[in-house]
Parts: sequence; structure tokens; C-alpha cells
Amino acid sequence: MDIQPFYDFFDCCVGEWVTERTYHYLSHQEVERSRTEFAIAPITGELKEKVLADNQYGDAGDIDSMPGFRLGFHTVSETGEEVSQELRMLFVPKLKEEGFLEGDYLRDRAYEEARPIISHFRFGLTSRELLMTTRYTQVVSVDSITLVNPTLRIRKILNYQRPPVDHAPLQNVRLAGFGVEQKQP
Repeated sequence: MDIQPFYDFFDCCVGEWVTERTYHYLSHQEVERSRTEFAIAPITGELKEKVLADNQYGDAGDIDSMPGFRLGFHTVSETGEEVSQELRMLFVPKLKEEGFLEGDYLRDRAYEEARPIISHFRFGLTSRELLMTTRYTQVVSVDSITLVNPTLRIRKILNYQRPPVDHAPLQNVRLAGFGVEQKQP
């Protein structure tokens, strides 16, 4: 199976992007809009090793072939609230099945909780959709990025109330976010 679309997806992601998002907070029936400017750049093998070590991941195989990035972003909400963050991430492919690639998505700092975290990813080789699932303490975040073309991505974020039993069906949506991300020249 040809997994080149996986690498092509990440090649397109490198650079500077602007996204306009709408967040629907279902727990208290609020809608919020925001604008985020972010930059994505590849990281060195040394920084990939650090992401592995921060997550106590152990041997991941050939890290040179694994996509690893620095993500920096600055978000301003319509209420004027500002959030900036920088983190490093690494995608460790583990399973190839017909039309999909799955594995672990490691970050040296999570969005919801300021700690290293290991998540799961699934990439559709024909749909060019990267689906990332993160189990935080209170929520399970399911984040989808679909590459429409090299300069346009569609983003969908669903945060579910974390069920009391792991791997139970996700049912109670607390937040739904939608965005259009455009690469800057």
C-alpha cells in the first residue's frame, strides 16, 4: 500500500496558516468565533527524540521517517481573549490497513492539559483526512483536519464528556468547533 499521501499531507501543512473558527459550547448554549494565526515547521531528529522521551514512549523505530513538527499559534476570540502556545508533535505510524494509516500522535504539551500526551491518529489515504483522538481527564477530543488542496483545510473539533469507562461510546458533546484554514503566501 502506498502511504505517500500521508507524507504529502504533512508537506502541505508546513508553513503559515490563518483560520477562522466557530465554537458551539453545548453545555451552556454559547457560540464563539475566533481567528488563529499559526505556523508549522519540521523538527530535528533530536527534538523528535525529546518528544518520545517526554512521553516515556520507548523505541518507536525509524524516527527520521516520522512526521514531526513545531506548532506555534496565537488565537484571538471575538471577546478579545488571547491564547498563545507552542508545542512539538510527532506522528508514529503503527498500522496500515486498506485505505488508512493509524498510529500514535505524541505532543510535548497538550491543548487541554499542560502535559505531554499520547493520542491516536487515523489518516485516510484517499480522503486526506487526519482524525486525531485525545483522551483528556474530563473530555475526549476528536479533531479532524481535511486537506482540500495544498492551501485550504477544513477543521472539525468535537469534545465529548469523557465516559466513566474507557472505550465506551462517545455520546455527550460539550463543544463542536468548525473552521476554514487557509495557507498564507
